[in-house]
Amino acid sequence: MVGGQCHELRINDRDQTWRIVYHVATDAVVILDVFSKKTQATPVQVLDVCRKRLASYLRAAAEKE
Repeated sequence: MVGGQCHELRINDRDQTWRIVYHVATDAVVILDVFSKKTQATPVQVLDVCRKRLASYLRAAAEKE
């Protein structure tokens, strides 16, 4: 979907189903996006944003090492 160690949490609300896309790192859980899902497929723009945010986090984490 987005990258290694990334997952999607589904939350069924009264009128909508919410998705939280997150990455599990050794020292953090990084929330990449939260959105209301209305179709079977995850929107391409959501995947693009998640990939960019994950890449940004991984770059920042690598710089700290």
